[in-house]
Amino acid sequence: MNDSPGWTSPGSSPADDPSGGRPGGQWSKEQPPPAVPPQPAPGGPYQDGAHQGGGQYPGSQYPGGQNQAGQYPGGQYQGAPQPGVPPQGGPYGGGPYGPPGAPWGPPTAPKPGVIPLRPLGLGEILDGAVTTMRTYWRPVLGISLVVAVVTQGLSLLTTLFLLDEISTTLTADPASLDGDDIASLMGQTLIAYCALLLVSLLGTTAATALLTPVTSQAVLGRPATVRHAWENARPQIWRMLGLTALIPLILLAVLAVCLLPGILVGFGGSAAGGVGLIFLGTLAALPLVTWLNFRWCLAPPALMLERQPIRQAMARSTALVKDSWWRIFGIMLLTAVITGVVSFILAIPFEILGLSLDGLSAGAFFGSDPTDYGVTYYLFVSIGGMIAQTITLPVSAGVAVLLYIDRRIRREALDLDLARSAGVAPGTGS
Repeated sequence: MNDSPGWTSPGSSPADDPSGGRPGGQWSKEQPPPAVPPQPAPGGPYQDGAHQGGGQYPGSQYPGGQNQAGQYPGGQYQGAPQPGVPPQGGPYGGGPYGPPGAPWGPPTAPKPGVIPLRPLGLGEILDGAVTTMRTYWRPVLGISLVVAVVTQGLSLLTTLFLLDEISTTLTADPASLDGDDIASLMGQTLIAYCALLLVSLLGTTAATALLTPVTSQAVLGRPATVRHAWENARPQIWRMLGLTALIPLILLAVLAVCLLPGILVGFGGSAAGGVGLIFLGTLAALPLVTWLNFRWCLAPPALMLERQPIRQAMARSTALVKDSWWRIFGIMLLTAVITGVVSFILAIPFEILGLSLDGLSAGAFFGSDPTDYGVTYYLFVSIGGMIAQTITLPVSAGVAVLLYIDRRIRREALDLDLARSAGVAPGTGS
């Protein structure tokens, strides 16, 4: 039993007092009227202040009147809002939704990094990718430059090797060329282009694996370095390589299955029927391949950021893209168009410079044989491609990562976890 004035232990009764509350231990026959419990003030349980004596929790209920008026001056429940005046204390004033006197409106999403932590629009996704490249230019441009130098250098060597073989074959007496020579030339060309595709695949894998951790740190507003990106990407680099190779192989297999009937009919002796079936197969394959490609376009960031195996990353992408395929398709297609235009604009000066230094006019560009171009021309083309790739690779990778984050925010409220990780409160706008 507590002897604090104005307080009675819950569950205690006068029978607990052997004196009965009066000398002699007997109760008076005339009892005072029963106490009327305090009623909540009109307009809500905290109309008159936080836990005041006239509110829902009367002060006499707690020891020493602990929740009397004035315990929370200016606190979460400062007072009742007046008509037409937004509350000035607690969650709508001086709290998580802005300072006192701020306009009364929807809470502002926190933005610790390059994007606000809420569902993103198209402009915010593109701006976030560009801002990441501008703010974290050292690791971003360092990674993309190394990848671009390696891929463009290998592409240049492959192109020069291919041109040397073509030039050697074509400078021979055309009358001496037989079917074996032509088949050999076609085989060498196919091998060269497959090598170019492999180099491009390796470059894309490395860039995506290393730039994804940087973009994730940029979302949280944390510093990022090349070393940090490598340490985060290294455990998943082989899985990323397998994923990057598996998806194109599946798409090629789907395309081959759709074209196989026409190919078989054509080899069977019906050229017209084979061409018709190949045309129909192409019409069926293109939508299917496109649908599958964008269905799995979020698998790389899922694999890197969630440490998922290849199959689970593809399934994760499928779940995230569900019900938003057309939106993701439009954003990724627009990104490809923008990066393609930027690459073309950056490559034009180097194309012209390479032609002029190689002794060719710009008008001869479209009518010249590939063997007419020398090493100087292809060298400058590679330099232009290297610069363009250095700038466009971070944008493409950043858009993919931000799309992944946007889909998780919309489906799984990832913004709350990101806000806690960044050390900001949801709705603070900071």
